[in-house]
Amino acid sequence: MLLKTDKILPPMLIIITTLLLLATALALVILRITRPEFRFNWLVAVGGAFLAWISVLLWQAQMPLSLALPSWQPASLFSESPSFAADRLSWPYALSLATLALATLLTASVRADFPNSISWAGSLTLCALGLLAVTANNPLTLVLVWAALDLTELITMLRSVNGSQSSERIVIAFSTRALGIVLLLLADIVSVAAGKPMDFLSTPPQAGLFLLVAAGLRLGVLPLHLPYASESSLRRGLGTTLRLVSATSSLVLLAHIPASSLASPLTPLLLILALASAVYGGWMWLRAPDELAGRPFWVIAIAGLAVASALRGNPSGTTAWGVALVLAGGALFLASVQQTWLNRVLLIGAWTLSTLPLSLTASGWENNVGGFVLALPFFLTAQAMIIVGFIRHALRPSTRPSLDSQPTWTKGVYPAGIGVLLFVQLVLGFWGWDGALRIGAWGASVAASLLTLGLLWAMPRFPVLNPVRAHWVQPAPNSRLDQLYQNLWGLYRFFGRLSQTISNTLEGESGIMWTLLFLVLFVALLTQRKP
Repeated sequence: MLLKTDKILPPMLIIITTLLLLATALALVILRITRPEFRFNWLVAVGGAFLAWISVLLWQAQMPLSLALPSWQPASLFSESPSFAADRLSWPYALSLATLALATLLTASVRADFPNSISWAGSLTLCALGLLAVTANNPLTLVLVWAALDLTELITMLRSVNGSQSSERIVIAFSTRALGIVLLLLADIVSVAAGKPMDFLSTPPQAGLFLLVAAGLRLGVLPLHLPYASESSLRRGLGTTLRLVSATSSLVLLAHIPASSLASPLTPLLLILALASAVYGGWMWLRAPDELAGRPFWVIAIAGLAVASALRGNPSGTTAWGVALVLAGGALFLASVQQTWLNRVLLIGAWTLSTLPLSLTASGWENNVGGFVLALPFFLTAQAMIIVGFIRHALRPSTRPSLDSQPTWTKGVYPAGIGVLLFVQLVLGFWGWDGALRIGAWGASVAASLLTLGLLWAMPRFPVLNPVRAHWVQPAPNSRLDQLYQNLWGLYRFFGRLSQTISNTLEGESGIMWTLLFLVLFVALLTQRKP
């Protein structure tokens, strides 16, 4: 019996971690409804998140993990059933999401809306869905998780905005993500047509480009678009979790793309699109008035670097950029009070993004294939802009409340929330996955470091590099990039109104006459003779 338990328990660790997060979220909701005066909601939330974090660390003892749910019926319709797997590339994503959940709750102790058990339950649920996404082992599983995340995001965003224009923008973003789901299903269909149902541990080459475009479309990289640039009501806690979990659920797909699928005429075009996203996002992040206003550009810039790593057949580099997006970004976006020494400690995130030897992103520029060398200087420039923007936001002068003005018990809890994100960044540079203990492409990392130092020197001397003034910041619909997409959407609506007008005309009282007229004209065209 003990032997049987030993065989069953390790794969169940994936489900155990997810259930810990979901059960804690459910407990918070039940307590909010049944016992609104209960004073220990925060301790319940932190306890559940801490246990989930510990359980992810325990995955290392049994890696790789694989868990398949019972087959769906009928078998003729469902060739595969949901399954999950954790290996040395998906585990860093799982650890980063568990760390984000714990850090969000610890740093919530100093926020103005404390206590807010519903927001905490939402963050825990999102991280649980994110864990399912990064461990999904086939398209069916990932599609289900993506759909759940997209619906959660749609409902949350629609409740947080006012006005038809903002709501329309959110619906457009939802449609774009839905198109990414369609492309992932097409990849599965192509794989099945080739005679082998697809799983992410052995992705067939025919499906590689579909996976790449599906992930790039959901990330806003292929093509470049910014669905959510204004998030005034979704700020530190739930807003940060929503943005980072959503990005992570798509980034993990890039690590499963086989290098053999990238020998395509479309690869150079995709590389150019990734470069445009990285440079544009890095520039806007560098000049953002604050880190929350620049958060959408942070995501799109690092996603561009991750897509470039995928195009070079570098799965560990892709994972490195994705995990850095969550851990370094999470530490910066969750920092909500002013403390000089803690702001300086945040600069560990700059080391994480540097690609220097033994850093988390040391594998970021490995495997420089032919044709990429010409684009590498531009990607390094984008990387330097990301690092400089991170340094500026971390050392920002701020009018926020000081940590010293907070209650005594929060002075140890809040730094622990930021510290756990920084600690995991350092640990992953040395241990636990395929990108650990890497020297990397030291020439590229040194060049990026020199560019970073050059930008830091130039920023106070050249006004164009300074952040835009707060009252100049316009919502995304007024930017040039977004104006292009608004024009395309306006063209789509014009054709929609034209189609509706024609439909109303044909279905009205004169519809029969118009139908007869079109029929006569059609017959006349068919019977027309040449002279």
